Amino acid sequence: MTIVKVKWRSADIRKHRWYFTEPTPTNPMMSLKSESSYKNSESWTDDLPVCKSTGIGFSTNQIYRKDGHPQEDHPYEDCSSHFRFNDHFYWYALFDGHRGKRAAEFCSQRMTAEIYFSQLDELNTDEEVKELLRQAFTTVEKGYMESLGDLLAERTSLHYDIPEGLNSYEAYQKVPQVMEAIQRINCELSSGTVVAVALIFKNKLYVANVGNCRVLLCQTDPNSVLKVVQLSVDHDVTNEDELLRLSQIGIDTKQFNHRSHIGNQETTRCLGNHTIKEGYRNFEDISMATQEPIIAEPDVHGGIVLDESCRFLILMTAGLYRCVEEAIGTDQVNKYIAQCIVEQFREQSTLTGVAQAVVDKVVRLHHDWYMSNTASGMPKREDITLVLRNFNFPLPNAAKSPAASFATPTGLSSNSGTATLTKRDTPIGTGTGGDGTDTTTSSERVEVDQSVGPDQKIKAYVDFAQFYENLEIAKRMGPLPGFTNF
Repeated sequence: MTIVKVKWRSADIRKHRWYFTEPTPTNPMMSLKSESSYKNSESWTDDLPVCKSTGIGFSTNQIYRKDGHPQEDHPYEDCSSHFRFNDHFYWYALFDGHRGKRAAEFCSQRMTAEIYFSQLDELNTDEEVKELLRQAFTTVEKGYMESLGDLLAERTSLHYDIPEGLNSYEAYQKVPQVMEAIQRINCELSSGTVVAVALIFKNKLYVANVGNCRVLLCQTDPNSVLKVVQLSVDHDVTNEDELLRLSQIGIDTKQFNHRSHIGNQETTRCLGNHTIKEGYRNFEDISMATQEPIIAEPDVHGGIVLDESCRFLILMTAGLYRCVEEAIGTDQVNKYIAQCIVEQFREQSTLTGVAQAVVDKVVRLHHDWYMSNTASGMPKREDITLVLRNFNFPLPNAAKSPAASFATPTGLSSNSGTATLTKRDTPIGTGTGGDGTDTTTSSERVEVDQSVGPDQKIKAYVDFAQFYENLEIAKRMGPLPGFTNF
């Protein structure tokens, strides 16, 4: 393989060395790779600036055993991003992988590259930004499928090692190593991921998703009511619009009345999963489709102006809200999760602490529910990831810093998007709006911590009075060197 070094126009990434790999017989397309990908497992995104107004909570999947010992069903398959590219350009993404992490990792890296290297500053309208997001999904999907060339070639070569005329059982008896290698490759080819992304550009929010990760925006109205608005679309067999789309391409959707799966996955849209997209005719429930039923086209919404009414943004995997649905049976799971976040804002001192505390609470809730009702539900839960982006919701227990003393009490900060608030802020309770929207009522009072004295100096964190008293005693007693001058 020949390596051709190229240079990027962006000054922000000159310290990264990137390469295009030239076409090969098994991979006819040129592909973007960083130098680090040839030397180690480090990611090129490791050096990107993260958004410090974001907290991440997660929990690995779990099989519930009768003896109580923890056991994972598979390695953790989620990926997430929370970057601050500049003062008016933020990027958040959540990738919930299935059948391995291959697709989630590839799409996470490539999607960030598509957005980071885009000419976003040249776009003038909301529709142009939304089209950019659509094109990013399309490009990433195409790039991932092209990256599977080596696997497909290897599988084809292995098939030549199977004696002719043997069925699968006989082949396993004759050439078990070959069949196991083919099975491993088929599993990798089935790797896919659902995606939810949020782009903040020039104080506007844009959201896109495929699959069943959710994006929630929590805003207060003029009556101090915190409304929970779902901006993403659940692409699964419970979505009537998706069932209509499937029926229009020849699929009998009545079969999904009592099923949650379609083909070999749960969602009707995803990135990756070569097995079902290139071989959907091998699956009985969708074999009659006149075109590919599982698509990568995202639902895109925006741009929503981020004013002082916007409190926080949530990106979460299906594992989180499904645990709540199973354990509580509520049809207002978004409201429940938002309420949990509000409660943890009062208790925790960091955004990561808030996000992780919510995940831990839901995990305990689901485990306790299953252990007390073992006849219902599945004896396991899936990976959980929660990305929480705070705008101006009070975090009264946060540690104060000199820089934080100058934060704006309401609205979005030009730097981190957060406000430093005192413990005198009134906690937020819960309620329901008159229009039936999931809401949380608020009677908060926002005040800025007065850390600057009348001399325009920041009040000292430590009282050195005792130190100076002991210093004077030491000077009088004589243990200090004569040249010491304080």
